[in-house]
Amino acid sequence: MKEYKFPEITRLNQLNEDSFEYSYSDYMKWQFQERVEIIMGKIFPMSAPNTPHQSLSIELAVGFNNYFKGKTCFLFIAPFDVRLPVGKKGNVYKTVVQPDLGVICDLLKLEKSGIKGAPDLVVEILSPGNRQIEMHEKFEAYQASLVREYWIIHPEEHWMLQYVLNENNLFELHKKHENLSQLESVIFQGLVVDVAAFKP
Repeated sequence: MKEYKFPEITRLNQLNEDSFEYSYSDYMKWQFQERVEIIMGKIFPMSAPNTPHQSLSIELAVGFNNYFKGKTCFLFIAPFDVRLPVGKKGNVYKTVVQPDLGVICDLLKLEKSGIKGAPDLVVEILSPGNRQIEMHEKFEAYQASLVREYWIIHPEEHWMLQYVLNENNLFELHKKHENLSQLESVIFQGLVVDVAAFKP
């Protein structure tokens, strides 16, 4: 009996984005150029970051790097694959995301191909077209995966929502920053990033 070979996936439009569930193993086989994330088996194309997004990402990365230099935690910036245990069945991961920045202190979760498990802190910077994903689908995925602290930042409107996981394993709004000046972590004492000079 002749073995059937599935066609190589070289274009995003070859995939059924609505009615099929995908996993990390599928993701690793795809050969198209578009960046995508998978949340609970569903595909979410990623929008290209604009200039304010990139500028703020650099500011935060520098501040985070200065703080974590010499510490045992690992700082990562996008593009970097994070496999979350949301929708995981056995060894099959059905959620793969690329946060803008993140920190992980359990280095056993760190692999050559990325991170397998929840980071301690995640930062997502909003760009046109990704607000729904960051504030809803990813919010729920990070909460269910027990990410300890989650920042959602709007660089053009100059605000940030800062969530911290509470004792019931639910995100609680710690603070809404009405303007971007000094951003201070809750779970990492002394991590303060001064972005007052940032201009969108």
